[in-house]
Amino acid sequence: MKSYLSLIPISAKVHRRQNRMTLLCIVFAVFMVTAVFSMAEMGFRMEQARLVGKHGSFSIGDLLGSSMGQTLLSVAVVLFLLILIAGVLMISSSMNSSVAQRTKFFGMMRCIGMSKQQIIRFVRLEALNWCKTAVPIGLVLGVVTTWGLCAVLRFVVKEEFSDIPLFGISIFGIACGIFVGLITVLIAANAPAKHAAKVSPITAVSGNADHGKTMHHCQYTGFGKIEALLGIDHAVSGKKNLFLMTGSFALSIILFLSFSVMIDFVDYLIPQSAATSDIDIASDDGNAIPRELLTSIRAMDGVREVYGRRSAFDVPARLNSDTGFSGTTDMISYDDFDLQCLKKDSALKRGSDLSKVFGDSNFVLATSDQDSTWKIGDTVQIGDETLTIAGLLKNDPFSENGLTNGKLTLITSDETFVRLTGEEGYSLVLIQTTGDVTDENVQAIQNSVDQTYSFRDKRDERTTGTYMAFVFCVYAFLAIIALVTVMNIVNSISMSVSARMKQYGAMRAVGMDERQMTKMIACEAFTYAVLGCVVGCAIGLPLSKSLYDFLIAGHFPSAVWQFPIISLGIILLFVSIAAIAAVYAPAKRIRNMSITATINEL
Repeated sequence: MKSYLSLIPISAKVHRRQNRMTLLCIVFAVFMVTAVFSMAEMGFRMEQARLVGKHGSFSIGDLLGSSMGQTLLSVAVVLFLLILIAGVLMISSSMNSSVAQRTKFFGMMRCIGMSKQQIIRFVRLEALNWCKTAVPIGLVLGVVTTWGLCAVLRFVVKEEFSDIPLFGISIFGIACGIFVGLITVLIAANAPAKHAAKVSPITAVSGNADHGKTMHHCQYTGFGKIEALLGIDHAVSGKKNLFLMTGSFALSIILFLSFSVMIDFVDYLIPQSAATSDIDIASDDGNAIPRELLTSIRAMDGVREVYGRRSAFDVPARLNSDTGFSGTTDMISYDDFDLQCLKKDSALKRGSDLSKVFGDSNFVLATSDQDSTWKIGDTVQIGDETLTIAGLLKNDPFSENGLTNGKLTLITSDETFVRLTGEEGYSLVLIQTTGDVTDENVQAIQNSVDQTYSFRDKRDERTTGTYMAFVFCVYAFLAIIALVTVMNIVNSISMSVSARMKQYGAMRAVGMDERQMTKMIACEAFTYAVLGCVVGCAIGLPLSKSLYDFLIAGHFPSAVWQFPIISLGIILLFVSIAAIAAVYAPAKRIRNMSITATINEL
């Protein structure tokens, strides 16, 4: 052996199983960054081609000035920082447990003359040695995933992604992946390296001084069973390990809540509605479009759905017991399809009863915002008719910013509107086309429409593909976060148990049975989980609201942050599953080992 550094590849082979999770964490970090920035560059290239085709020239300023360019850049930077933090915490936790298991080894190295600086250098170079395997795997996975996503966008989503490169190689994405792999490992190795350097030569004899000291500090207080108290004591006694384990749990919750905001952001940035039309026919002369036109268009090729709206503006009205009401209201009629779309889009506030609005009734819907004074159950007097508000929309779809600005707008059924106004014609006709509609079909529809009405073909304005692409990416990141959460927690607790194997052997030798051992490990795992959940919620919920206010509420005045019950419930469920799964493998390993073998372990 030429130098102590020759032990690094030997150590990697001996501890291949223990290092598996650390390698996976590095692969995960490199893969995520490579995929994110490669996809961002593919998006930039697509936008570059679009700008060249549209303007005949291209500059970086034009690209960064476009909405897509700004969105891609901001999302990529945020994801980069989150992945970097997650990678550092996960790798630190795994390495810290690995160092704790090899306390005796580092003590022996000190005995034969290795200095503290050499120990630190050994641990750091050992961590970098993992990068030789993990970084290339992460890069390959990132590039292949980018190709797959680009293929899906180009051939499945199509529309505005028809020009995205298929097998592009992003040098920038690969460079970012390598950088993150190296920097996360170096940062993560810092604390474990210093911890290893503090091991004294005498520890080579005892094997693990730290945990031996822990045993003396655990005192039975009379409250609870001793195995439960020991498990909790094991969790809280090691401050660094407690910080890293709690941080792993907490960061998973924080990341999940933060990424959940991105789903709402996409919903506001690229709004989707089941009632979105492909063709609009509008009348500038009130409700002048005859009902017969809808019947004739509905029978034409390429038409999937036809629905119309009637409107009446500044209708004199009186809102019950509201002296500050302006005295007029706007009325818009929705047919059955339009009303059902409100339910599909989850556009109604809780407590709304849509079923009352259908047909000829005295019930209506009303637009609203956070400052609206009217509520469900209020009555509106229009002439001799008294209408009851059966439901409220979450915002005002007829205003540019989603706010009512104090204006009450009522949505009625077709039959109710005709009864109140006597007008049977439409002011707006909306048409949804089939997927195989042709330009000839659209031209035939246009030819059937009176030239006094405006005809607008909006098929090129479809954003369903973009929306689905962004939502797919967000959910993919959430799934990966949940998966890595489970794997990291299971592995970290397993390694923590392995580091205390001599203690567990001693406990079994003095009479602790298998059930007590399992309960002790479970209490340790759930101590990490509970503390992680508390810290994660304490940081994640305010951060979620801050991100929501910055990304959404700051640009969409009608948006209001709501407590993320579903997102929080999902991630807490995954954390609980991870904590339960983490107990199984260590408990089984201890049950399968004899007491003497356990005592002689390490």
